[in-house]
Amino acid sequence: MVLVGFVQAQPRTDDLTTFWRTVFARPEGAETVPYRPAAKVHALGEALFSDPRLSGSGARSCASCHQLDRSFTDGRAQARATPGVSKALRNTPTLYNLALANALNWDGSAPTLEAQIVGPIQNRAELAGKFPEIVTRLTRDPEMVRAFKNAFPKSPTVSRKTIVAALAAYVRGLVAPRTKFDAWVAGDDTALTKIEKAGFKIFVGKGGCVACHSGWRLTDDGFHDVGLPVATHAESSDVAGQKGVRAFKTPTLRAVQFTGPYMHNGSFNSLAGVVDHYVDGIRLRKGLSASLPRDLSLSPDERKALVAFLLTL
Repeated sequence: MVLVGFVQAQPRTDDLTTFWRTVFARPEGAETVPYRPAAKVHALGEALFSDPRLSGSGARSCASCHQLDRSFTDGRAQARATPGVSKALRNTPTLYNLALANALNWDGSAPTLEAQIVGPIQNRAELAGKFPEIVTRLTRDPEMVRAFKNAFPKSPTVSRKTIVAALAAYVRGLVAPRTKFDAWVAGDDTALTKIEKAGFKIFVGKGGCVACHSGWRLTDDGFHDVGLPVATHAESSDVAGQKGVRAFKTPTLRAVQFTGPYMHNGSFNSLAGVVDHYVDGIRLRKGLSASLPRDLSLSPDERKALVAFLLTL
């Protein structure tokens, strides 16, 4: 849902609560079918997600960077590359709510979740795995062979296709947990505090955040240049085949209090730093996102209120 321009033309105050609750409401079934895979496929994908046999070294797994206790991020500014590989990686994004994403990776280079899964497994800076070797390792494990037969009775062998399918099914089932903001969206007027409500008003008002961070997933799935400095690979992009485009995918704000550092290059350690950037730090240049408010002014109290609201997501 794109709301560019709506910030300047909102409904009357009496209608706002109902309107915004509709905008941010989770669709019915978002946490069940069709996003939740069959139990056996989910269990296999979950096991593979933490299995170091998918890496060339046998020492890393998907969970090495996408850690459950950090909302499937790693707490680092930029993901740790395979030892001995000198390559700047980008910030590790959360895996929540990817079932409906129309492109993946910060630069949109993966058109499907299956393609995204193959990339890190084979990337020598990440897992550096080779599917023939992975298949051989897993086939030597009788319990794993049985798990594949149970999960894929029509294709009961360990293969690249079934490995990727199981992992994709697991990730599609990762839905951000409900929060106090969801309680407010569902109709509980007491779920948010006074300062959090003030922050929400800025979020959907003069802050202009909702222009890109809209809908229940709090992202427009678009690509925007938000005025950050550009110096390294992790800070530049080739979006949709265009060289040097400085636009990156809008990240979801779900569970944002647990997913820092922030931005594609991890350049801000705190949400306060992110807010300060949008108020004081935007680099004006050709190609800057039209969604960004220019000359935004927020007082210290307004900045604190906006951060307080973000912590409810």
